[in-house]
Amino acid sequence: MGGKYRITGDAYPRMRRPRHRRRLVLAGIGAVVALGLAGWGTLQLIDVFTGGDKSARAAAHERNCPTPKPSAAPVKALPKPAAIKVNVYNATTRSGLAKSAAEELKKRGFTIGEVANASKEYDKKVPGAGVLLGAPSATNSSFTVLDTQLAGTVHKTDTRKTAEVDLILGAKFKAFSTPQEATAAMAALTKPAPAPSSSC
Repeated sequence: MGGKYRITGDAYPRMRRPRHRRRLVLAGIGAVVALGLAGWGTLQLIDVFTGGDKSARAAAHERNCPTPKPSAAPVKALPKPAAIKVNVYNATTRSGLAKSAAEELKKRGFTIGEVANASKEYDKKVPGAGVLLGAPSATNSSFTVLDTQLAGTVHKTDTRKTAEVDLILGAKFKAFSTPQEATAAMAALTKPAPAPSSSC
């Protein structure tokens, strides 16, 4: 080329990418990183205020503390009616009450001992349905079985060495539970209790 467009010297112009495009690329990358950090921070704040992922926590809890399998507790051992000797005493003004009550208990399988009027200590001094009197060992055995036959009795213990139990009939005594009610109550007592829940 000649004239004013003639190139002289050994330096040639170099074609460079405009610098403003590089700045735009760097700015875009920076914006993406900033948005990512902001989003991550927002999720962390949400976890703090909502307690985190409940399903994840539940799964972790299940792994660390699995649901216990139901297991039957030992059945409570109670004596059979035939093994319980009952003395029946009448502390009311109704004649023949002790005899009729003793006959009913005998029909239900209990062993009957003495049948008579109550002593002066209890005669006409039992306002409820009745009093069960026996040795301390009868509290969770014979008393429990007799309670299925007559609800609302008062339990008392003395120093006797024998296993027999005194049933002292009181003013509110009407009748024993029906055989069906007594059987259901006994079944409930001997039914295995549910196993305790896990403490996890």
